[in-house]
Amino acid sequence: MIKKSKISELLNIKYPIIQGGMVWNSGWKLVSEVSNCGGLGLLGSGSMYPDELQKEITECKKHTDKPFGVNLPLFYPQVNEHIDIIVKNKIPVVFTSAGSPKLYTDLFKKHNIKVFHVVSSLKFALKAEASGVDAIVAEGFEAGGHNGIEETTTFCLVPNLKKHINLPVIAAGGIATGQQILAALVLGAEGVQIGSRFAATLESSSHINFKNAIVQTKEGDKQLTLKELTPVRLIKNSFFKEIQFAYEKGVSSEELRSILGKGRAKKGMLEGNLIDGELEIGQCSSLIDNIVSVKSVFNELISDFNKTYSTIYSL
Repeated sequence: MIKKSKISELLNIKYPIIQGGMVWNSGWKLVSEVSNCGGLGLLGSGSMYPDELQKEITECKKHTDKPFGVNLPLFYPQVNEHIDIIVKNKIPVVFTSAGSPKLYTDLFKKHNIKVFHVVSSLKFALKAEASGVDAIVAEGFEAGGHNGIEETTTFCLVPNLKKHINLPVIAAGGIATGQQILAALVLGAEGVQIGSRFAATLESSSHINFKNAIVQTKEGDKQLTLKELTPVRLIKNSFFKEIQFAYEKGVSSEELRSILGKGRAKKGMLEGNLIDGELEIGQCSSLIDNIVSVKSVFNELISDFNKTYSTIYSL
């Protein structure tokens, strides 16, 4: 019952369901399987060197003949090399974030690559629309990983963007069930981007320890922190508690940066260090209680969507 939308038509996919391009989670196995199931898989290039991105794209093309894309954080130090690889491989769509899409949108469009930009506020949505992007991803405060400082929830952000911009809007942040997909579409979204639910799948490239941590989290086990540096929602492990203790002592931004150090996200999500690693996940992880295949996730999402739709519209 999930009908064709502007997003599914723009992307040439069966379902308007996009898998978030999560660092250390979104490798070729996850991405190709999401695309094979009728959604759009996104490679998480923010945790890849250029040669790794090329390898992941090559593997994706071997394992799916369906469209897939690349999530491109614009602050990435080797962003120009990533762009060259994306253009060379004729990737049909990029999801840009963490920077101004104005810098690269014209370049992508010149190569017939669609640009979807991730925002956390109306202010940045308007700027993205003015830069010529094809669609907006409205990422609410519930999202895991790097987040906006406005703390606007998905259910407030989506209708506000629909009220003020003319581009298709994709809802992101806190979405893990078919019921939530229906709710997002009712609010005016043309599709959804889902991260945490796909992180806890057999095909996700993250460590099994991290996947187990996702399904074990309860309400209140995650919190946004490090707003002075780059806001990020983390599971409350020892590393998170170290940050909170630093706040209590009133340390400077430079000292916080020293505590964060380098490689924390890789240590936590890829290497499975649940004590000292950075464990990025969304609020909706409390709705996730198993690690299953991508195919099983899609079956559950579509089934729950259809049941909820039938129940509501038969009243």
